[in-house]
Amino acid sequence: MATTTTGNRGRLGTPDWVRWGFVVFPMLLSIPYFAHWWSWTLFGITLVASAPLLRATAESKPRWVLPAAMPVVVAASAALWVLQPNSWVSVAMFSTAFYTMRAFGKLLSAVVLATTAAAIVAWVVLRELEWLNALALFAILAVMILLAASRRDRAARLEQTELALARAQTAAEEHARAAALAERARIAREVHDVLAHSLAGLALNLQGARLMLVRDGASSEALAQIERAQKLASDGLSEARKAVAALREDAVPVERAVADLLAAYRLDTGARADLVVAGDPRELDAAVNTTLVRAVQEALANTRKHAPGAAVDVMLAFAGQQVELTVLDRQGRRPPDAPAPGYGLRGMGERVALLEGKLESGPGEDGWRIHLTVPA
Repeated sequence: MATTTTGNRGRLGTPDWVRWGFVVFPMLLSIPYFAHWWSWTLFGITLVASAPLLRATAESKPRWVLPAAMPVVVAASAALWVLQPNSWVSVAMFSTAFYTMRAFGKLLSAVVLATTAAAIVAWVVLRELEWLNALALFAILAVMILLAASRRDRAARLEQTELALARAQTAAEEHARAAALAERARIAREVHDVLAHSLAGLALNLQGARLMLVRDGASSEALAQIERAQKLASDGLSEARKAVAALREDAVPVERAVADLLAAYRLDTGARADLVVAGDPRELDAAVNTTLVRAVQEALANTRKHAPGAAVDVMLAFAGQQVELTVLDRQGRRPPDAPAPGYGLRGMGERVALLEGKLESGPGEDGWRIHLTVPA
């Protein structure tokens, strides 16, 4: 691995301009000693190669630039140190080597370490240093290696600690979420088993009571009260089912939503209302689901208004990449053509058009027919 992450470099704590200064400032101090063209060449190479140090943590530049520049800086400054007597460029070589060994991978660190060690050997041989001075230079290199290893281990421990804390926090959040979902599921079961069943039974009993009152010739006021209570029970049942779905974080399938609308229509009018589902039901996009449900709502509202008490047949067909919905109210006669579509049908058409579907609405042989096709 030749590079390290930006996060690791950020933990090293040294500002980029300080790290760059350890390269450039010693080079500037050595300018008075430059006497050959190759000195200026190596000086220029070192300055250019050290430029990425000024933006060592930037994400915009290619990641390979900085690790590729470090061996160049070490090699150029090492060559200048060996060839140019009485120079300060050894500071640039040692500081860049230290930064590379603590911030980058093993391969790049090994290359830089070998280059630095070779420069020390060459310096000892060319300057004919005593063994004690040579040992001091290698001691500096050994201290650098130990310090770099220590900083790398510290950075690794910090990463492991942060990772462990993040995992612990994630586990705690997941545990809390699981507990909340379990509690919501328990409440949803209670609502469904108690409230929804009770409301369904109440609605059926009210329907029976209304039929008995009609049979016995009860007053219109009594029938109106029963019908209002029946509608409240039907609406409450629908809301209870929506609450159960919300507690479980489940989207109500379109076939169930349509079935609820037809059940409310039956309880409200006493007329037959049947649903036939063809094909394999599947989860639909929220916009498609809403369009189908609103279409049935509008069709039932029109039936209540223009053909009260008429039976209703609804077919929901899942076929390929589309869904077809057909709503027929059985009036027993051919209804007259509508002079102009109402706002409800216009809104239905606009919803279908937004989904790039098709809507057909008009009189049939024994009632009004609405047919729409939308992509699934």
